[in-house]
Amino acid sequence: MSETRPQSLPLFPLQAVLVPGASLALRIFEARYLDLVRDCARSGTGFGVCVILEGHETGEPATPAMIGTEARIEDFGATPEGLLTIRARGGRRFRVRDTHVRGNGLRVGEVEWCEPDPDDELRPEHALLGTLLQQVIEQVGGEYAKAPPSRFDDAAWVSWRLAELLPLDNAQRLGLLEEDDPHARLDRVLAWMP
Repeated sequence: MSETRPQSLPLFPLQAVLVPGASLALRIFEARYLDLVRDCARSGTGFGVCVILEGHETGEPATPAMIGTEARIEDFGATPEGLLTIRARGGRRFRVRDTHVRGNGLRVGEVEWCEPDPDDELRPEHALLGTLLQQVIEQVGGEYAKAPPSRFDDAAWVSWRLAELLPLDNAQRLGLLEEDDPHARLDRVLAWMP
């Protein structure tokens, strides 16, 4: 862990796993999350996204996984009905040490930040995954279509983009998020290949 003292981080439990570098679009309508977005915008800080293990996105506070990804707001908008929308991007991973619920129903975690991924190149046994990612991006296009070729040799970047873009379920994505070693992450993805 990069920091030993836990820090408070507001949590936004979702029925989805946010991985580092991925974009996330949200419609905000509950008061607790409107407060969260306002506080993040004022302070320039992020919030934590954790997949829901029990409960739902709306109503009573849900029980989130004990690992998640910090989300930083990149853009604001509104739906035709006037609901606030945001686009956020996944940043650092964290582990939740404890949580409490504020009076407005917002769950806040005491978190410790995970170490950043090392700048390792793909190992020969994972070269196929770099090629697979290039093919997926060629088909779907989007924001990664203009990624420099060097990105496809970066073990961490390839592992997170595969976690984001492959048709995985939340349990599989959560397993990848929990893995600290990008090469072990890629081993998992390789094991799922037919």
